[in-house]
Amino acid sequence: MGIELLQRAGLAAAIGLLIGIERGWQEREAKDGARVAGIRTFTLIGALGGLCALLPGSITLGMGMISFALPFGFFEWRHAREAGTWSATDFIAGLMTFALGAYALRGNMALAAAGGVVVAAILAERHLMHAFVQRMTWIELRAALLLLVMTVVLLPVLPDRTVDPWNALNPHQIWLMTVLVGGVSYAGYIAERFAGARRGLLFAGIAGGIVTSTTVTWTFARLARRNPGAHAGVVAAVLAAWVVSLWRMTALATAIAPQLLLPLAPAMVAASGLLLVAAVLAYRAAAKTEAHSLTLKDPFELSLMLRFACLLAGIMLVAKLFSGGERGLFTLGALSGLLDVDPITLSMAKMANTGLAPSLAISTILIAAASNGLAKSILAIIFGGWRLGLTLTGIALLAFGAGMATYFG
Repeated sequence: MGIELLQRAGLAAAIGLLIGIERGWQEREAKDGARVAGIRTFTLIGALGGLCALLPGSITLGMGMISFALPFGFFEWRHAREAGTWSATDFIAGLMTFALGAYALRGNMALAAAGGVVVAAILAERHLMHAFVQRMTWIELRAALLLLVMTVVLLPVLPDRTVDPWNALNPHQIWLMTVLVGGVSYAGYIAERFAGARRGLLFAGIAGGIVTSTTVTWTFARLARRNPGAHAGVVAAVLAAWVVSLWRMTALATAIAPQLLLPLAPAMVAASGLLLVAAVLAYRAAAKTEAHSLTLKDPFELSLMLRFACLLAGIMLVAKLFSGGERGLFTLGALSGLLDVDPITLSMAKMANTGLAPSLAISTILIAAASNGLAKSILAIIFGGWRLGLTLTGIALLAFGAGMATYFG
């Protein structure tokens, strides 16, 4: 008990030392005595919080914090008045140091240490945060808030079960996919703004493909409709997402059923290789266009999110109604692929471990991949126009043909 108490007391002081180092560095140009609190003072504040926490009773701890806060706040007020500033950062940092020091004695040491690191990091990133806020527009802030409302407020309260007579529509899953759409859309906007139109879209497409290439396809397709000069850049980003999606499918299947790797890999390599070549060519073509040909004005369009949710619900219902019976395995793969390839890929891999013939499992996975490519091509036509849609459809057919020829050849 004595050793643990010393460890907790040392942690309380260490938290104060860490925050004090950060505060001292920020005000390193000030003369000695010009600061209300520096490295030594913040270290003592953390130790003081730990000492007050050793006293019995919560009321005693509360009185100790008030006894510290009142004179400390007075000195900070006098300092701010003489300096002509209105910043309360040092005062809040002092209160946080005291509270974390007390928690280090009474609570979870790991959480207290993490809290000290987080506080120091927030204080250290002052200039970055201020620059970020200054560059942020109202549209970007509004979009971020809407996305947070969809994720934190609405998603947890939706039932994670089917609610229709056909046992097909799961509100939580539908809304989760809609949130992913919004996330990819916002990520594409941020990437385009900071990395430039061409590279930003490519990076966002690759990252989005790890989660859902379908979302990347239709989200970026609308950009091509509004910005005809961005056609090549959008094609490169979408194809990059498709390549990542095929690699992800292969990784998921072989992680569950390693015996599928040798027969599945050649087909996936052939298909993704053709897509990769096309993506490189499109990326090089995009380099010849003006960088300002693509300008994203809204990172998050709620009407499009709601349209996608309705479309998603319709596909889920159709897939449920038309997949059944022993002969419906390929049909299930095709219909499931219209929406998402991961569930059917995982299902086939698990069934391959429990007696399903590997050739049947692989065929179903490839059918799902082909169906997914078809669905994404249709979405590209609907949201991006015939030019983009036909371009992607042609490339998808060539990739599908290359994969099938390799598998059956």
